[in-house]
Amino acid sequence: MTENRRDKNEFKIRVKEFAEKMGFEIKTLAIRPMKNKWASCSTDGNLNFNIELLDMEKEIWDYVIVHELLHLNVPNHGKLWKSLMTAYLGDYEVIEKALKKHFSKTA
Repeated sequence: MTENRRDKNEFKIRVKEFAEKMGFEIKTLAIRPMKNKWASCSTDGNLNFNIELLDMEKEIWDYVIVHELLHLNVPNHGKLWKSLMTAYLGDYEVIEKALKKHFSKTA
């Protein structure tokens, strides 16, 4: 098994663990190349994650996973979304800044 495949499986397990903890049902889960986003979701429970995440730290995985799962019920980044991010991840804004910094390096 290649390193990337093992990481994919580990990532998918992590997504499923968070989904269960947060009470969300996932219909489909894909990890694939994405040009402009770290992830996307549909209200039907379809989740897509950028394959580049596999090369990042697990705390960034958690941030992107929780971020997308919350969008299954909260479509924006308003007060409710921010409160829930804090509830699940604590000081998520530190991780958010690290992700934005990484993205600006690769853009």
